Parts: sequence; structure tokens; C-alpha cells
Amino acid sequence: MTRALRTFRIHLAYPSRGLAARSHLLRNGKDSICRYYSAASLPSTSAVVVGAGPGGITVIGNLLEHGAEKQTDQRKLVWVDPHFQGGRVNSRYREVPSNTKVGLFVQFANEVSPFKAILKATPKPNALTTLQDLPQDQGCRLSYAADMCLMLTDGLTAHPQVKSHRGKVTSATLDERTNIWNVEFDDGGHVTTSKIALCTGSSPVSKTLPAIERIHQQSLEPVDLDLALTPSILTKTFDPATKTTVAVIGASHSAILVLMNLVHLANSTHPHLRVKWFTRNELRYAEYMDGWILRDNTGLKGQAAEWARQNLDREAFSNSPVSKIITKVWTAGKEEETYEAELPECTHIVQAVGYAQNPLPRFEVIEKDGTAPKPLHVEYDNLNGRFYKNIGSKLEHERIYIPGLFGAGIAFPERVTDPHGNVEHAVGFWKFMKFVKRVVPDWVKS
Repeated sequence: MTRALRTFRIHLAYPSRGLAARSHLLRNGKDSICRYYSAASLPSTSAVVVGAGPGGITVIGNLLEHGAEKQTDQRKLVWVDPHFQGGRVNSRYREVPSNTKVGLFVQFANEVSPFKAILKATPKPNALTTLQDLPQDQGCRLSYAADMCLMLTDGLTAHPQVKSHRGKVTSATLDERTNIWNVEFDDGGHVTTSKIALCTGSSPVSKTLPAIERIHQQSLEPVDLDLALTPSILTKTFDPATKTTVAVIGASHSAILVLMNLVHLANSTHPHLRVKWFTRNELRYAEYMDGWILRDNTGLKGQAAEWARQNLDREAFSNSPVSKIITKVWTAGKEEETYEAELPECTHIVQAVGYAQNPLPRFEVIEKDGTAPKPLHVEYDNLNGRFYKNIGSKLEHERIYIPGLFGAGIAFPERVTDPHGNVEHAVGFWKFMKFVKRVVPDWVKS
């Protein structure tokens, strides 16, 4: 039987000419120049990186920096993503103001030599020079960071040691006799590798909170958080001539941005729009200490923090114009009772209560006795970026680490402890870079 050929879509590996052509093609709304490679030409590869958002970009850059692609005869990294368009930061959050200072985006782009080579090869002006022209100690719209991601993605997919595959990883099977993974794609293709890095991203929690679900408000129309964070789309969601009351759940950074967007609509194109803001917590802000930041990953920063202080804090709210649009509803200690009393007056609801990991591939293992593959249940160690077997034990010294399986990015961030002992997960471009730079040398050696 003739073996079917599987295809990998690869960008041409001519950095200067390829990037210039890509810039021209993007301006004209066309796809980039690429080639197709047969899976038969890739019986094995040094590493498979899953995901091409900021986390995946960071991992690819660092693996190239440390020569991971030189560990096999093929000298290639396989990079897998359905789109190669900068992840959700580009597809969903271009209009969102960052809570990261511009200078850290610039530092991110200059941190590893593969990135520097891309910057040198890309004609100016480009996404980085645009960032460099902005105030470095302030935030910016995430569109600027997204454009930087697109520029780096173009350069990395054109790298001679990177093969990009448009698609998804559906499963990965570890053979414990050899510590080699067989990685399968949604088009039926597959490769073998000793290393997999999962940078699969996260999405807003969409499941209705239990306290709200029990009320069964059938007439309450959900508004997706991503939509509520995008003013150009949000304005089309509500009828300007109809009385509308939006319930906003949460006090996170995202929740405050949603409130900002809704207040802007009420003050401009939607005069009949009102908001009920449900929260059980006081607002918490990031505080700049001596050489570190208290609540660096959980406190409000940037435009959201400034707007909240001026309008939502206890001392400011009653005298703020937003109090004519927003009704603050405290839910602490009586959530279900409060929702039952207040939600019937609402027509729409936005839940800004966090993010959850995107679905992972199916993992299996062939044990050393050579028996048929069995399900492999994994847990993540967010101190070293490795995965271990979920065997029920909570003791760190009993962890059995899985060979060649790693994670990074917003789905698998580093766990950090500040000088006051507070534990957080470090999320952000520069934080991803610092973590990956620290752990990738050990990944490569393992």
C-alpha cells in the first residue's frame, strides 16, 4: 500500500527577502510565501512547539538560542499552530490597553539573538520601531504588541531550522522504552520527537457561575468577555434606542476594562444603557515597592487602575459621573440571594472571572513492558516548566517527571513568591521571557 504523504506548510527561509515580501503581502491582505513539506521527510525532529502566541514565540526563540534544533540529524524544530497570527493578543485583544509598559515589550523583542536577527532583517519602519517611538514608561494598546508578535512570527517561520505546520496536535504518545514521543496532527500526519513544549494558551471562563446558574434567568443574554473588551464590536451589540442593563461580574483587570467600555457607550451612542456591577471584593492595585511590585500579577495597573481610582473607589464613586450609569452591588457572603434579587432587572451579563487553559492534546504512554498505549494524566510544575504524572500524591519529592514534556505561556505560567510571601502566577510578555530563559537550558539538556 502506498503511504499517503502529509504536508507541512513552511515559510521560505530567506530572512531579509522573505520578511520584506511578507510585509508587502500583509499590506495587500494576502497570505505569506510558503512551501509544503511531506511528513515522510520528517521522521523525527528535535522538538515540537505547540502554539504560536506570545508563549510559543518565546519558546521558539529560546530553543533556537540554545541550539535545541541541533540535537538530531534533521536539525529542525516543528512549530504547530492553526493560524500563526500572534494568538489571542492579536485576534481578540488589539483594542485592549496593556498593563505592561512599552519598554518591556521592546526589551522582550531584543532579548534573544534569533529575535535580534529578525529585527535587523526587517525593513524600517516596522512594529518594533513603532513601539520605540511610544513613551517607554507607559502602557499602550495591545495592537502594538500584537504587531510585534506578527513580525517575530514571520521571522521565526522563515528561519531555516524551523518548520511551521498549520494545524493542531491531536495526540502525543510517549514510548517509555526510548523516551520518544509520537506526535499526531489533525490532518493525519505525525512526527517523532524527544521534546514537546505546550504553549496552548487560555480563554475566558465561559461556564456560568453556579450561583447565577441556579437562578435560571432565561432572558439574560450572555456577552462574551472578548467581545466586551473590544469597543468597536461592543457598540454593535446593543440597540441604542432600547433600555439595556448589563450585569458585569467580577473586579479583575478585565472587569474594569469592560466597565470603562460600557460607560463610554452610555455617554456617547447608547444613552439608555445602564450597568450593574457585581463584586465581592474591594479593588486591589499593584503597588510599586523598592525594586519590586506588590500584587504585580493580580492588582490593577495602567489605564484600568487610573480610571478605577478616579471613579470606582469607595471615596470616589458617589461623586463620580459613572455612579449615574453604574450601580455597585456587593455580593460577599450572600451571592445567590443578591443575584436572585438584582439580576431580573438585567438584560445582558458579562462574566469577567478569570481564564482557563485551552484544551490539550490527548496524552498516552507505552510503558517499558511494551503493552498497548494507556492514558497519561499529567500535572504541571510551574517552578520548572515540566510536567509530571498525576498519580494522586501531593508530595513534591514523589513526583515522577515525564521525559520531554514542557509548558509555558499564559496556560502554564511561572509561580512566583514576592518578598511579602504572596504567591502569584507571572503573566505577561516579559515574564514569559524571564521564565523561559531560566528553564529552557535544562529542557535542552534533559
